[in-house]
Amino acid sequence: MKNRHKYIALITLFLVLLNLLGQAQSNEIKSTYLAPTRIVWQSDESGVQLKNTTILLEKGIHQADLYGGNYCTLERVDGKNAAIILDFGKEIQGGIQLVTAGFSGKDPINIRLRFGESVSETMSDVGEHGATNEHSMRDFNTQLPWMGKMEVGSTGFRFVRIDLIDTNRKLLLKEVCAVSQIRDIPYVGSFECDDERLNSIWQTGAYTVHLNMQEYLWDGIKRDRLVWVGDMHPEVMTINSVFGYNEVVPKSLDYIKKVTPTNKWMNGISSYTMWWILIQHDWYMAHGDLAYLKQQHDYLKELLSRLCSKVGDDGAEKLDGTRFLDWPTSRDQTTIKQGYQALLKQTLQAGVQMSEWLKDKETKTLCENVLKRMVKVEFSSASSKQAAALMCLAELLKADEAAEVIKEGEARGFSTFYGYYMLEALAKSGDYQVAMEIIKDYWGGMLDLGATTFWEDFHIDWLKNAGRIDEVPSSDKVDVHRKYGDFCYKYLRHSFCHGWASGPTAWLSNHVLGVQVLEPGCSRIKITPHLGDLKWVKGTYPTPMGVIEIMHEKRTDGTIKTTVKAPKGVKVEK
Repeated sequence: MKNRHKYIALITLFLVLLNLLGQAQSNEIKSTYLAPTRIVWQSDESGVQLKNTTILLEKGIHQADLYGGNYCTLERVDGKNAAIILDFGKEIQGGIQLVTAGFSGKDPINIRLRFGESVSETMSDVGEHGATNEHSMRDFNTQLPWMGKMEVGSTGFRFVRIDLIDTNRKLLLKEVCAVSQIRDIPYVGSFECDDERLNSIWQTGAYTVHLNMQEYLWDGIKRDRLVWVGDMHPEVMTINSVFGYNEVVPKSLDYIKKVTPTNKWMNGISSYTMWWILIQHDWYMAHGDLAYLKQQHDYLKELLSRLCSKVGDDGAEKLDGTRFLDWPTSRDQTTIKQGYQALLKQTLQAGVQMSEWLKDKETKTLCENVLKRMVKVEFSSASSKQAAALMCLAELLKADEAAEVIKEGEARGFSTFYGYYMLEALAKSGDYQVAMEIIKDYWGGMLDLGATTFWEDFHIDWLKNAGRIDEVPSSDKVDVHRKYGDFCYKYLRHSFCHGWASGPTAWLSNHVLGVQVLEPGCSRIKITPHLGDLKWVKGTYPTPMGVIEIMHEKRTDGTIKTTVKAPKGVKVEK
C-alpha cells in the first residue's frame, strides 16, 4: 500500500510539472482588442455636436492614416462639449485605445475618460454617490495626439464615457477599442445542462474569477485589487473546477505568507489565516503537489500551534484580531462567535489531515487534542444563514436543522461570499433542487440586471423596480449601483466583478455534475450526480492526470445513466 501511494505521488508530481511546462507560454496576461458593441448615450442626437458616431462600432486596425476617411467628430456647440458612452458588451479588466485623425491644429486635444461597471458610474463624478479612483484610476483627464494612437487605463469596466474638454477644438476619432488584459488560459472544466440559466451562471462565475487572475489572484478588478485570503477560497474552488492548476494560486498564497509573520493574522483578520490553511488543504487535494505542501510545513506548523493556543479549557475559541466572516454579518457578534467556532474546527481538522501527509505527528496530536476539547461547546441553533452553513459543515449543527435556517425566505439572507457555504450545507442536507432554485434566483438576479460578472454584494430585494446596469438611469426605475451598498462598498464604489461571488460554478461542478475528490491529486474521485428537475447534464473536470469527461442522462423511470471517461491514474467511483 505504501509503495502504491508513493507511486501515485511520483506520477502526480511528474504530471504537475508537465502541466506547469505546458502552461508556461499560455499563462501570460494577454491583451485583446475589443470594438464597442453599441452606443449607449451621446450628448447630442441632432448630428451637430457629434457626427458619424457609428463608425466607432467598426473593428479597427489600430493605425492612424493620412487618407481622410470617415471619422467620428466631437465638438463644442452652444457652450456644451460633446460626450459619448460606449458599451464593450461585457466586463473587462484593462484600458482603452483611441486612434485619432488629423484634426485642425497639431497640439494635443484634452479629453476626460470615465470607465464604469455600470452606465450610471460613467455619468458620475468622483466623490458623487461613492464614485472613486481608489485602487484603480477610472475617472481622469488625458490628451490625445494629432494623427496618432493612445492607450490608457487599467481598471475594471464595461462602459467608457468620452468627453471633449477643449472649448475651441474639434476631435476626430478614427477608432476606439477596449484593451482587455486577461490570462491566456483555456477553460478546461465545463458544465452544460438543459437549463440555460444555470449554464449562464456557471460560465459567469468562471469568467468573474478569470478576470481576477491577474499578476496575483485579486478579489476585484476595479476595487480590491488585493490578495484577500478568505475571499480567495471560493475563487480557488472555482479555479480547481474550471482551470485546474494555475500558478496564480500558489504565487498568491506564498505572497501573503511572505508579508505575514506567524504572530500576525493574514490581512489583519484572524479568520483569513484559517482560510489560508483551508486553501492549502483543498489545493493539495486537487493537485497533490507534495513538494509544494512541504514548503509550507514550518509556517503551517506555527500557524496551527498559534490557533490551538486560542482555544480555552472550555473548548471555546478565543481568537483575537479583526473578527470577520462576511460583510452582512460583520455587526452580528453572535453569528461571528458561532461561525468562528465552526471555522476553527474545520481548520484544525484540515491541520490533522495535512500533518498526516507531512508525517508531522506532533502537530497532528496537538490539533487532535484541541479538537477533543472543542466538542464541549454545543449550539442549539444558528443565528444566521452564514452561521448555520459553517456549523453544518463543521458538524456542530445537524444538516437538516441548518437547512431549515438556510431555506427560510429562500434567497433572502444569502450573501455573495458565504452563499457558497450555504449551498454546500444544502448539499449536505440533500436539498439539491432547493439550492439550484436559489442559485437561479439569487445569482441569476444579477444577470437579470445586466451583469456579466458577479458582484461584491447583492440582495434579492434589490430587484424590485430596478433598472438595468447597462441602461441610462431613469427616474421611474431604481438605479441599483447608485442606491445600494453598505460598509466599504457604498453605492458606486461597489465592485461589480468580485471573485468571492463565484461559488455556484464550483458547486454545480461538484454536486450536479457530481465530482467529489476523495484522495490528493484527484487520484480517486467519486461521481454522484444530483440532477433534481434537470433532464441531463454533461461536462468536464480538470485533474493533474488529464480531463474527466462526464455525461448524465435521466431515464423515463427517473434513474440516471452515467457515462464517464477518465484519464489513466484517476480511479472513479460511482
